[in-house]
Amino acid sequence: MGGKIGELEAEKHVRYILLVEKRKDDFESVVTEHLRMNGAYWGLTTLDLLGKLEIVDQDEVVSWVMECQHESGGFGGNIGHDPHIVHTLSAVQVLALFDKLNVLDIDKIANYIAGLQNVDGSFSGDMWGEIDTRFSYIAICCLSLLQCLDKINVEKAVNYIMSCKNLDGGFGCTPGAESHAGQIFCCVGALALTGSLHHVDKDLLGWWLCERQVKSGGLNGRPEKLPDVCYSWWVLSSLIMIDRAHWIDKDKLIKFIIDCQDRENGGISDRPDDAVDVFHTYFGVAGLSLLEYPEVKAVDPAYALPVHVVNRIFFSR
Repeated sequence: MGGKIGELEAEKHVRYILLVEKRKDDFESVVTEHLRMNGAYWGLTTLDLLGKLEIVDQDEVVSWVMECQHESGGFGGNIGHDPHIVHTLSAVQVLALFDKLNVLDIDKIANYIAGLQNVDGSFSGDMWGEIDTRFSYIAICCLSLLQCLDKINVEKAVNYIMSCKNLDGGFGCTPGAESHAGQIFCCVGALALTGSLHHVDKDLLGWWLCERQVKSGGLNGRPEKLPDVCYSWWVLSSLIMIDRAHWIDKDKLIKFIIDCQDRENGGISDRPDDAVDVFHTYFGVAGLSLLEYPEVKAVDPAYALPVHVVNRIFFSR
């Protein structure tokens, strides 16, 4: 497989991620300061999938994560930033990577998330009230990792997600919003984690998802859009969860991801020859993991964490 379609520049990607982490003053770092928790999750999970997590100073990362927690129980995107459900999941995922969930006051986080559920079963992202099926997935994923799903009304949460289902089989961010591969991942993932996949029309949704593959082998997020490496994750993980991954050409997708690498300096971009970033590096490597690419650890399609991390949470206690 590797010789036929090129190699994954794993060592260069590891070096790139470590370099990004060290840079604090350049433009890219300054404008993404509020997303640092998400960036830590993307970068550290990539390192774990490539078998290199041990080169990171675990105590330093755990200490920084905990400094981002608020009295409410939620986590901000960086020290001094407001709490949000998105950053809260990233914080829990990062701690899970290091097997450090025991440092958390789990009830405090679970109550914070439960407090964001609305009467109709949907979730707000924070105190300001934006509603999106992304937040439904995040709440369910986070509480599932903490083994606290009973803190929310799961039935109402599932019913809200199903109200966002469209005639094409896909899902949008709110009822009536157009189908989008990122939202489909969130909805299918939430349904998978709550044992509710029987609500999905797998053939109809599988058809919509497999039509996201374009001539280059890459996947797009909606009809008539350009392919983007990140959809290697959103689309393929959804197809795996509904047992329809064999409906796309996997070798062509692998070649597309490999072609998006910066072979000199490391990192993966959205499309070949574009600028690389940590977000696309993670989702490119995670996509290759779903494609069973050699020497990349297995990733769980619903939790978006290495399989060994998920197994450690649920089977080693």
